[in-house]
Amino acid sequence: MVSYVEFFNVAQNKAKAVVVYKEKLASSLPPAKDEQTPDIVIGSFLRNSRIKKNFASLDRIFNRRGINPDSIYAPLLEYGKINGRQYIIPVSFNLPTMIFATKNDSLVSSHIFIDADSIRETGSSFNQKSKEDVFVKMGYAPSWNPDFIFNLVKLNGAEFGEKGTVFSWNTASLSSSIGYLKNWSVTKNGGTSAEQDFAFKYLYAPVYKLVNSDRCLFAFSKSDIFFQIPSEQTENISFRWLSKGEKIFVNDDMTSMGLYRKTKNARAAYEFINWFFTESTQKNLLERAMRMNLDTQTFGICNGFSSVKIVNERVFPAYYKTLLGKMPSEESLVAPLPLPSRWESLKERVIIPYLSEATNTNNTSALKSIDERISAWRNQFN
Repeated sequence: MVSYVEFFNVAQNKAKAVVVYKEKLASSLPPAKDEQTPDIVIGSFLRNSRIKKNFASLDRIFNRRGINPDSIYAPLLEYGKINGRQYIIPVSFNLPTMIFATKNDSLVSSHIFIDADSIRETGSSFNQKSKEDVFVKMGYAPSWNPDFIFNLVKLNGAEFGEKGTVFSWNTASLSSSIGYLKNWSVTKNGGTSAEQDFAFKYLYAPVYKLVNSDRCLFAFSKSDIFFQIPSEQTENISFRWLSKGEKIFVNDDMTSMGLYRKTKNARAAYEFINWFFTESTQKNLLERAMRMNLDTQTFGICNGFSSVKIVNERVFPAYYKTLLGKMPSEESLVAPLPLPSRWESLKERVIIPYLSEATNTNNTSALKSIDERISAWRNQFN
């Protein structure tokens, strides 16, 4: 955003912007009494129960001279609404990604999507054992990446969402997903021990090298991480979006922008918002990032795909050539549910450990419930 603000400040003379960075943005609102009041807030996890207390309605910006609401992905735009009024606008988003060697493209039927059943069945066909009955090739194992497990349970209806200061979930769907993953591990890969032994022996290189090594077929990544890899290292890599029924759940940390409720510079803030959400501006921002080699640290717009549809369709493929024809339609995208401001900590310290232990086929000890883990989290980190 610092780079974008620099560009804005020299591109026009109606307003000047200054950036203040907050490590835990969603938890820093409202600002302390001795802090300067922000005008625009940009970051993740802004959509929560305090949204109306923190942000002013942006309905007036969607007019003939402002932003065309049809230019933004509809499910993501809906994410920022309360009772039909727009409080935040999506800026960028990322998608769960499965990668594999281009030479194996024919094994995946869809050009855009891949679901868990396809990964499981195609992966198991790739499996190979030595004479000693030890795996020397393994298509894919869920236990290799906790984020894969997390994304799969989301796809299967876990429905993690804000409830008070923590979150709620769909117990039945979560239990069903855990059963599915354990069955996958046992019936296709010989259980978690076999999966982890294989990973220890062979899976120590970067993911783009692993899928070209013929040791494994698939690897899980996130779009922002995958597209930061230099193109010369991924020229023999294909990818698909992890999905179910051609629905893709956008990563929880989607970036959004809002007008702070107590802004003192609303007119200047509107100038920036209108300027930012145009195709020409975002094209210039991408060009500038490439020219200054900023893409070695970030991907696309605000480290993700743009919320402006035409930018992904027309501009991104010029810089990320493998994206040509690969962007899903807006009907395929599913926005996150409202999440608590401390969701990243809850996910890391409660959800991921629970899922890892629950899906481990070797785990014979009593499993701590999510509620018990939340209580421990509260005591330790609150």
